[in-house]
Amino acid sequence: MVPIVKASFWFSWILSLQVALFCWGTPAAHAFTSEQQLVLQAWRTVNQAYYDNSFNHQNWWLTRDSTMKQQFPTEEAAYQAITKMIATLDEPFTRLLRPEQYRSLKVNTAGELSGVGLQIGVKAGSKSIEVIAPIAGSPAAQAGILPHDIIVEIDAMPTSELTLDTAAVRMRGETGTNVSLIVQTAEQPSREVILIRRKIELNPVTAELHTENGQKIGYLRLSQFSAKAAEELGENITEFKKQGVVGYVLDLRNNPGGLVQAGVEIARQWLNEGTIVYTVDRRGEIDAIESTGTALTDAPLVVLVNEGTASASEILAGALQDNGRAKLIGAKTFGKGLIQSLFDLPNGSGLAVTVAKYETPNHHDIHKLGITPDRVVPTPEIALEFAATAQDTQYLAAVKELGVGS
Repeated sequence: MVPIVKASFWFSWILSLQVALFCWGTPAAHAFTSEQQLVLQAWRTVNQAYYDNSFNHQNWWLTRDSTMKQQFPTEEAAYQAITKMIATLDEPFTRLLRPEQYRSLKVNTAGELSGVGLQIGVKAGSKSIEVIAPIAGSPAAQAGILPHDIIVEIDAMPTSELTLDTAAVRMRGETGTNVSLIVQTAEQPSREVILIRRKIELNPVTAELHTENGQKIGYLRLSQFSAKAAEELGENITEFKKQGVVGYVLDLRNNPGGLVQAGVEIARQWLNEGTIVYTVDRRGEIDAIESTGTALTDAPLVVLVNEGTASASEILAGALQDNGRAKLIGAKTFGKGLIQSLFDLPNGSGLAVTVAKYETPNHHDIHKLGITPDRVVPTPEIALEFAATAQDTQYLAAVKELGVGS
């Protein structure tokens, strides 16, 4: 019995010592300052949600430990620490959103925006701020800024010194005020563009009943995937059916994306059945999102795409193409195939975290590759008001594809 008692004693003593050392080395949660809790919550959110479980081939726990050894005397110091921590992922779509940035992003997806009307991203393989697409009818679109243009400076501030969100914030401002952009287009010399900020109405759907060779066509232009987009598009499809259209042209040109769920809901309006998109998470597990209802119409459909068709637009275009529901006409799409979710942080801040990548129903990886249309027709250099007219060569090709063109 004595050896057993000794063993139990030593086991209990060692266990107690381990517990004591653990408690001594790790402060209790209530001992953390609010700034430390903010940093820890940001770290945990990325740790649990980020799509790359290698965290860019680094030890994410060591990143936490080294970060938490720092002092965070202010909330701004905590924000800077989070930004530096996330920067080690070397992936621009996962980012901290300070309160004003977070509010602005949520307002944008709700269908309201104030500024110059540019959707921007970070150019693959560089830190350059790249135009995904100008919003239709916005000051940026009217000034001739194009997808893939590079924003070099904003009000004399080099964008190389700005994050994606600080660049967006600098372009926003009070209605009627000016902002100066230095813009680089392909190999052409950079130029200054002065834009007057204004309130931009984000009406996601433009619907027009066209008559081509005596037959009715429903023309639908979708400018972005906001919370209202699916409902508005569905109402227009239903109205066009009543008017006896023989086919539809869905225009996704210069649509930079938005809410992925809106893209899924719109795909279901055209598809009776079939896979809409595959998502691939951090464990490599593939989840299929399916069409679950009855399509609003089975009339022929052609989809217009170009270099500014991105993200949720590519999900929709890929779903319709791979399921044989529509022909794609236009130019190769932008190539953004990563999905972000928004997570709340204390004090009104938030995180945008890349949680998965997506693939088309035929398992085509879109990211940095884009989607090649069934028929390639170069994007015409025309103003928005001439879209879907006799000057719009891509639209004319779509009408011919429907079998009603000349």
